[in-house]
Parts: sequence; structure tokens; C-alpha cells
Amino acid sequence: MPRAATSSEKNVVPDKRSAILRAGVTVFAEKGYFNSKVADVARAAGIADGTVYLYFKSKEEILHSIFDQAMEKFIAEGKRELTSIDSPVDRLKKVAELHLKRLSEDRDLAIVFQVELRGSTKFMEEFSAAGFHEYLDVIRKTIEQGQKAGLFRGDVKAVVCAKVFYGALDEMVTNWILSKKSYPLEPMANEVLKIFLKGVLTE
Repeated sequence: MPRAATSSEKNVVPDKRSAILRAGVTVFAEKGYFNSKVADVARAAGIADGTVYLYFKSKEEILHSIFDQAMEKFIAEGKRELTSIDSPVDRLKKVAELHLKRLSEDRDLAIVFQVELRGSTKFMEEFSAAGFHEYLDVIRKTIEQGQKAGLFRGDVKAVVCAKVFYGALDEMVTNWILSKKSYPLEPMANEVLKIFLKGVLTE
């Protein structure tokens, strides 16, 4: 029966867990989560199949851990970058830039986020309840800050605005993955921000 690694085992080779997660990203992006096996991840990580089970109970736990680790880094970096920015508009711009920059730097991770994590309703429910909620909250609080300052409309719900903003960034990443053309993703942050802040009306 597979078991989770003890603290002492993890401390002996601290890089193996990271190697497994990195291999998981590569394998899931290339073969698809449902077509992949733990053995594929182990092979990509250069370790024995059984070693994977010292760190993760299942393939699903590997996927969860990939998401958790990535979101933890995204959120930590975002909060750190936003600390020195006062303007709600500039804060939204920074969120958009970081979102697109980080995923454009790791195409395999972007594929896992945009495609493999959405392979089932069960996955989407679990991940929406996890780090995604905290990430969305960062955007929501920024919008509320703008509303209090009179910069943003006060007759709209901040949480809905946050979802619309995230949804636009999310679509930019998906299009970038699926596109046959090669183009930089980060500049799309300005396009999203212009439309989000001003809309498409000329009045």
C-alpha cells in the first residue's frame, strides 16, 4: 500500500519531491493527465516508480500538488509586488502582467492549468475551492479599493468584476496555448486592462 513520506525521508533528498512535480508538469502537458501513469512521471523524473509513492499517494495528488505549489508562488509574488503599489489601476495592471508573464515562461505549466485541471467537474470544484479563491480575493480587494477611492463604479459587485478580469486573462492564456502563431503573451495585459477599465463604449 503506497504511503506518504515521513519527515525524515523528505529531509534526506529534499529535491526529489520537486523533481517529481516538475516531471508531472512535463508528462501531463505532453500526454494529458488521464493518459498518463505514475510510471511515466517516475521515468521523466529519473527515479523508480516506488519512489514516487514515498512522496505522493496517487497521480491525482501529484496534480493537486502542482496546482497548490504554483498558486502559492503566484500569490506570494503577487502580494510582494503589490505591497509597493498604491494605485488600484496600477495594482490591477501588475496582477495582469504577472499572471501572463509567469504562465508564458512555462508553457507546460500553462497547459496543465488551462487544460488538464479542467478535465472534470470534480477537479474544477476542488481547485476552485483551493488556492484559486485566494488569488481571486487579491483581485477583488483591489477593485474594492478602487471603488472606495471613487475610481471604479460603485454600482457593480467587486467579486463579479474580479471574475470578469480573471476570465479575460485566462482566455488570453488559452488562446496563446492553442494559437499556431508565436507571440509574446505579457503585452496582452495592457489590452485586457484597457477594455476592463473603459469598456467598449465610446461615451
